[in-house]
Amino acid sequence: MFLFDGPQAAQLTVVLAHGAGAAMDSGFMQDMAAALAGQGLRVARFEFAYMAQRRVGGTKRPPPKVDLLCAEYRAAVRLLAAEGPLVIGGKSMGGRVASMVADDLGVAGLLCLGYPFHPIGKPEKLRVAHLATLQTPTLICQGTRDPFGTRDEVASYPLSDRILLEWLEGGEHDFKPRKRVSGHTQADLIAQAARAVASWSAELHPG
Repeated sequence: MFLFDGPQAAQLTVVLAHGAGAAMDSGFMQDMAAALAGQGLRVARFEFAYMAQRRVGGTKRPPPKVDLLCAEYRAAVRLLAAEGPLVIGGKSMGGRVASMVADDLGVAGLLCLGYPFHPIGKPEKLRVAHLATLQTPTLICQGTRDPFGTRDEVASYPLSDRILLEWLEGGEHDFKPRKRVSGHTQADLIAQAARAVASWSAELHPG
């Protein structure tokens, strides 16, 4: 059920769920897990059932209702509870689902990689109500050009003071920038995000 990266003896395990359209072993998820492992963090990737079903010849169904995804995330956390302190999160939809269960689960932290603040092209349909009262220490790594929430848009949202934002200059939803403009590559921004996660998580669980 899980793909593990990084040292087993790490102080924290970072649980990552995938986005709506790409599996837990997509290029972004592989690269992000490797970068986090390179910072000394243990990473546990898992897959929601609808995505796992595609591997056995299932049709390309869209994600189910968020309540079911939340239940699946809770089940994954229960399986990993014995691993020690957990930071839960994920890419896009995976991070959003984690943000909806984090306070109830009492985890050490929440990590969102490209949070979908609103659907593309629909900035009025915000997905931030629960983020205003979030109590779990949270890090959101977000590209400044993310069509699901740019830096200028996010600045106007009522977010909990428990949320820290790490802005990735020029990055889109998968942290890929326009290199000729930013001077950075996707690998550079993934590495920046991993360093930010390592620094932030050290504050959550010193030593």
